[in-house]
Amino acid sequence: MTKWIVDASHSNISFSVKHMMVSKVKGHFGEYEGTIDGNAEDLTGAAIQFKIDASTINTNSTDRDNHLRGADFFNTEEFPAITFVSTDIVKNGGSKYAINGDMTIKGVTKQITFDSQFEGIGKNPWGVEVAGFEAESKISRKEFDLTWNQALEAGGVLVGDDIKITLDLQFNPAQ
Repeated sequence: MTKWIVDASHSNISFSVKHMMVSKVKGHFGEYEGTIDGNAEDLTGAAIQFKIDASTINTNSTDRDNHLRGADFFNTEEFPAITFVSTDIVKNGGSKYAINGDMTIKGVTKQITFDSQFEGIGKNPWGVEVAGFEAESKISRKEFDLTWNQALEAGGVLVGDDIKITLDLQFNPAQ
């Protein structure tokens, strides 16, 4: 069984959420680590783990990012990490997978599923094989105790409930 380590310099963990019911705010996390223990070309039977430094959230707005780090949202002083541990991986034909697992945000753990696509294996310029994946999921922020919101004068709320998570990942074999 091969161990693969996420190459953060060639990967991206991003998210989007409705803002004011009419647009989306997008952001990403700057620091994270992750592993796959198993065959990258056939994830069935593999074990996948991720740990994200929640304080590295970046939405291109310092005030908003500081608010997101605070007690109203991630409370990163008390809950510095967002984690994911796979519990089951189901092949959905070809190179597509449903990666089921436990995600923990702000001390709350919920089962979620990432719809994933294996993008292939290639050699980088230094002759090292790398593996690429894309994955998406959607979570309810309220289910993870991220409940802060503000009512809008015209109706609706400032921040939507559904968070779309997108992972674009490159993995290198562990050395």
